[in-house]
Order: sequence, then structure tokens, then C-alpha cells
Amino acid sequence: MTLLHPAFAYILAAVAMLVIPQRLRWIALIFPIAALAMLEGLQASGTVEVAGLVLEPVRNDALAMCFARIFSIMGIIGTVYGLQEENRAALAAAMIYVAGALIVALAGDLWTLFVGWEVKAIASGFVVLLGGRERSFRAGFRYLLIHTVGGGCLAIGISLVSVEAGSLSFDVMQLDASTAWILAGFALSAGVPPLHGWITESYPEGSPAGSVFLCAFTTKAAVYALLRGFPGTEMLIWVGVGMALYGAVFGILENDIRRLLAYSIISQIGYMVCAVGMGTDLSINGASAHAFCHILYKGLLFMATGAVIYATGRSKLSELGGLWRTMPWTFGFYMIGAVSISAVPPFNGFVSKSMIVSAAEHEHLGSVELLLTVASVGTWVHTGLKLPWFAFFGKDRGVRPSRPLPWNMMVGMGAGAALCIGIGVLPQVFYAILPNDEPYHPYTWHHLITGLQLLIGAAIVFVLLLKRLGGEPTETRDTHELFAATGRAGVGFARNVVVPTFEAAASARDRTVAGVVAWAADPHARRAPVGFWVLIAVAALAGLVLAMRQLG
Repeated sequence: MTLLHPAFAYILAAVAMLVIPQRLRWIALIFPIAALAMLEGLQASGTVEVAGLVLEPVRNDALAMCFARIFSIMGIIGTVYGLQEENRAALAAAMIYVAGALIVALAGDLWTLFVGWEVKAIASGFVVLLGGRERSFRAGFRYLLIHTVGGGCLAIGISLVSVEAGSLSFDVMQLDASTAWILAGFALSAGVPPLHGWITESYPEGSPAGSVFLCAFTTKAAVYALLRGFPGTEMLIWVGVGMALYGAVFGILENDIRRLLAYSIISQIGYMVCAVGMGTDLSINGASAHAFCHILYKGLLFMATGAVIYATGRSKLSELGGLWRTMPWTFGFYMIGAVSISAVPPFNGFVSKSMIVSAAEHEHLGSVELLLTVASVGTWVHTGLKLPWFAFFGKDRGVRPSRPLPWNMMVGMGAGAALCIGIGVLPQVFYAILPNDEPYHPYTWHHLITGLQLLIGAAIVFVLLLKRLGGEPTETRDTHELFAATGRAGVGFARNVVVPTFEAAASARDRTVAGVVAWAADPHARRAPVGFWVLIAVAALAGLVLAMRQLG
């Protein structure tokens, strides 16, 4: 047994990524592997008092261990896949990102959770910033801004709860005016529409390796936090259903291969959020199982599409085609991830997603069960049929790999594929690590026939819509553009109205203030330090809370 937190191993891994030569970088794998070993021998820390606050840095119950295990496993796979990454800082940021996710998963109190939350948010923001693509910097800056505002909501909620309850324990919370701030912070990180635009904007802008880490941790840490803090919050049922359908529809429309997969993240998180809302033992197991499996198959899908981008330099379906001849292994690995996310037996998505649908059936939520099944059809259409058809088959546009895939990328994809198959074949072994002792048998005739109907229905939809599903060099319009437009309008208003007003009527002291406003209103201010904007946002939120409390 050990009290040493597994996150420390990833901090050491970050240092190793910065100092070890690239040809010897595989040596750094010892740290993620050590983190998993440390996790399995981890001893709960109990409570400690720091500056008058009672904290529980490590809680290793079944729910925490389920998420910490998959975070550690994906940390190893992602590290293997990213060994060829040329940007040392990006890999180091990815290691800190995993450390933050582990702190969140094992946190027994709200302030330890907050520390891990912010470490995770900042590190993942740098993974986007250092993505090396044309839009990486802007996407990374907005990612940091959005998540820092989410962290501000979380900090306000934690402060209010700690004062009212006199405790920082991270357990089930009743939804009220104080805990609503915490729920808002969790919801933003989960990508609940319309607060989801950061996912589809930022995840495609990471490097091939960076996007693998991005798809695995942030949204699933939010699912864990919702499971821990808000199980049985009924409004989450319909929030989750809306997410499942929203992501499925927009995924069908998308042309960029990684943005398409980002929309499918929103859809699959919807299943988990819906299960959190149901709050039964079966649904909580289902959300935990689906988060575990989602990290594996989504990581595999991002590894495969990252391999396509690494080899060809192309990411649009309208620019790809015919790659199955030159990248057969990548195609095979991709399809294992595709059938897994689409809940095709005997792969891991089938043994987790069917648990959530069954939980809805047991609660007599017939409309929820139906709508989640419809969303599954959409998932199979865009991830299982559309993307592989237009990228690997379809019209051959003459795109060929310009460089071979390194061995580590193949090993990473192979490891992810093996786990997707293994969990699907041996589900009872997997179910043993879930939080609740709730028997479930996925391979019944009812589940198998339902899965067959899904495949047939999706195939019909795909054939009917084939001419409209690909080949158009478009970019999907979504809510992140509304936020960007609002920001541009605010900058324009400040530059054209506020600043001239200050300049016309101000004294020397007022001109100094006007200079600050002009600096903030300048278009280049979007590159200003995040803290400036966060201070404004948190001050506004704090003022709103005080006003609500006075009125109450």
C-alpha cells in the first residue's frame, strides 16, 4: 500500500518529456506505467487539516478507482502513441493534463477537486495552444478563457457550499442556488449545449497526439464529477437526451474528420449525463462503464484519424478517399473503434451503452429509451459509415501517405483496439470494477435483435442520404460562432463608442482609464492574459451571487 499520489508520476513524466532526447523518449513510459501500479496499491489518505480546512486528498472507493484506472490506462496508450511528437512542451503539457485528471478522480473534498480541475484545464489548454495548426493558438486561447470562467463558477459554488454546509466533503449535493454554480462548472466541462462549442473548435486543432489526450479526459472528468455530486438530478435526463441527439445530427453534417468525432463526443456524453439524471444503481454503473469504454474507443478513433492526418496532411472528407489500399491497418483499427462506439456486439460499446438504455427501460422511460436508440442510429451513420466510406473508400482523389506511420502509433492503436474487443468479449470481468453490485447481462436476445435493427436502419439511412453526406468542402456553423460574434461586437462597441466617449470628456486621469479600456478593446486583446478577462467574469458572477442572496 502507498500514500504517494499517482499524479506525481505524471509530473515526473512531464519533466522527462522535456529533457530526454526524442530517440530515447520511450524510457519516459516508465512513469505512466508506474502511475497505474501506484494506483492499484493506493491507500486512502484520510482527512488532513490545511489552513483550517479539512481536506481528503485521496479517496479510493469503487467510483473513484473506476475513473482513475481508465485515466491511467489511457495515459499509457496516449503516451505510446505520442512518442514521435516533435513538440516537447506539448507532450509535457499532456502529462500534466493526465495528472490533473487523476487528482480530480481521487479527490475526496471540493478544494482538492478544484485544484485538479484547474491543473487539468490549464494543461489541456496548452495542449491545444501547442497543436501546431493554423488555428491552434486562437482555439487554445478561447479554450483557456471558457474553462477559466467555468473554474470561476466552480470556485464560487465551492465557497458558498463550504460556508453554508461547514464542510468541503465532495459527496451527493442537493441542487439549490449555491450548488447550481458547481453544476454549471461541471456542465461546461461536460460540453452541454449550447456550452459545447469549445469541444468542436479546439479538439481538431491539437496535434495528432494532443487530440488523443484531449478527447479522453476533460469531458469524462466532468461525467465523474456529475456522478459524484448530482446523481438523480432529473433535469439531467433530458439534458443528456438532447446532447445525444444534437451531437448525432451535427456529426452527420460535418466534413472535418476530427470535428465529426468531436460531435460524437457530445452525443456519447449525452448518454452518460442522461444516466446520471436517472440516478439508479444500474444507470450509475452504465454511465461509469460507458465513460470507461468511451475513452478507449474514442481514443482509438482519434488515433486512427490522427494517423491519416499525420500521413497525408489532410483532414477533410472532401479531400480524402481510397486510403484503404495504402493504410489498411489504420482502416482496420478505425473500424474497431467505429463498431465499438456504435454499440455493435461483441465490442465494448455494446456492453456499456446497452446498460444505459436498459436503465431507462427499467425506469419506464419509454421516450428516453426510444430517443437514445435514435441517437445510436446517427452515431453509426456518421462514425461507422460516413467517415470510413468517404475517407477510405468512395471517390479516390489521389491522396496518398507522404510518410510512413511510426511503430509507436501502430502500437497505440493496437492496444486500444485490443481493449475494445477484450471488454466486449469478457463483460463480466469488466463489470466487476464498476461502482455498484448490480447484475447485468448484455448478451440477451432482446439486446442482440435491437442491435441488429440499429445496423439495418442506419444502413438504410446512409444509402438514402449518400449523395448528400460527403464530398462538400463545408464547415459546420455552430454555437461557438455566436460566442465569437458576441465578442467581436463587444470589442467593436468598446472601440467605437466607449473609448471615444472617454477621450472626449476625460481629464488626464480619465484618459489613463480610457487607455486601459482602449487596450482591452483592441482586436489584439484577444491575446491578452487570460487572468484579465477571468477577473471581470468572476467579479460579475460574484456580484450576481451577492445580489441573489440579498434578494433572498
